[in-house]
Amino acid sequence: MIITRRAFTTMLSLTGLAALTGLSPLRFISDAMAQSAADVAKPVSLPDMALGPKDAAVTITEYASMTCPHCAAFNEQVFPKIKKEYIDTGKVRYIFREFPLDIKAAAGSMLSRCIAKDDAPKYFAVTDMLFRQQNDWVTKNTTETLTRIGKQAGLTQQQVEACLKDQALLDKIAADQKYASDVLKVDSTPTFFINGEKIKGEASFEEFAKKINPLLKS
Repeated sequence: MIITRRAFTTMLSLTGLAALTGLSPLRFISDAMAQSAADVAKPVSLPDMALGPKDAAVTITEYASMTCPHCAAFNEQVFPKIKKEYIDTGKVRYIFREFPLDIKAAAGSMLSRCIAKDDAPKYFAVTDMLFRQQNDWVTKNTTETLTRIGKQAGLTQQQVEACLKDQALLDKIAADQKYASDVLKVDSTPTFFINGEKIKGEASFEEFAKKINPLLKS
């Protein structure tokens, strides 16, 4: 499925974000296995937001959409266990990458980037907050609610508006999503790569442990 410019413009007008965001289309391509772990490891336009040591034996890369309920459920129920067991102990490096499925998700990702700047722990904290408040800002007045969240995180009204108007940032998110679609064949969220091996959907902590533990021993 490819979101056309016409459909994208229609979504903007319906969500109230037309005055704030640009018109770069977000694209989806069909599924297949990643070409290699090196393809997954490569950041494209935006710097990676990651927790855990760079030299960890295992790297998990998550592609998620801020409006995806399965992503929010994973964030609440599974990610804290992975963080406690593997990330905080230095065994795993965890990378979060944006794969917005709609304009509201793109706006949420833009806000996370603007609030956190280059601070990865802060980015994960803001992303966690957006996932936990997903029902509020996705189903209600998106611009107004994101503005409130931005202010709570220390941004001014003008800074939030400037962030959501940042065409260059939106273009980078769209470019990274296109790379994930074209090269890694990501077409749904959440999608994970564990040392390059692809896992689609909301997997349990036990399923992750079965993949991670043998890699730690090898």
